[in-house]
Amino acid sequence: MSISGWIVMILSVGGVTLFFGFTLFLVFKHESRKKQLHSTLEETPDVKDKN
Repeated sequence: MSISGWIVMILSVGGVTLFFGFTLFLVFKHESRKKQLHSTLEETPDVKDKN
C-alpha cells in the first residue's frame, strides 16, 4: 500500500476510534444517563404479562 493509503487508513480508523471514545465518555460522564443503560438480556415488565 502506498504512503497516502496508509495516511487515509490511519486517519479513518483514528477518527472512528476517537468518536467512539468520545461518545462513551459522554454516556459515562453523566450519572442520569447511566440509569438508562441496560442489557438486552433484561426482561421488560410487559414480558411477564400474558394476555
